[in-house]
Amino acid sequence: MTVATPMRLMTMAEDQLAGILDALSDLLGDGTVPRNIKSKIEDIMRTLNGADEISMRVNKALQQLDEISDDTNIQAYTRTQLWNVVSLLEMVR
Repeated sequence: MTVATPMRLMTMAEDQLAGILDALSDLLGDGTVPRNIKSKIEDIMRTLNGADEISMRVNKALQQLDEISDDTNIQAYTRTQLWNVVSLLEMVR
């Protein structure tokens, strides 16, 4: 059995963030997502790509996602995708 070192844990978290960024990119390419939501998703992506510590980036992104998930202009399918991103981010924390 291998022991997870702090460096290995950071690499795993960065790998998970890359997958989350891919999921967010998919939402940006969806024509049914309103422009204001796409703008907020771009902000979330910038937050996740920032230079802060991973836990800080994740917490900021979760706050931003919480704000947009209540938007009435979002279709149910898009809201479900956002909740999936929230679940993935909570696993990184």
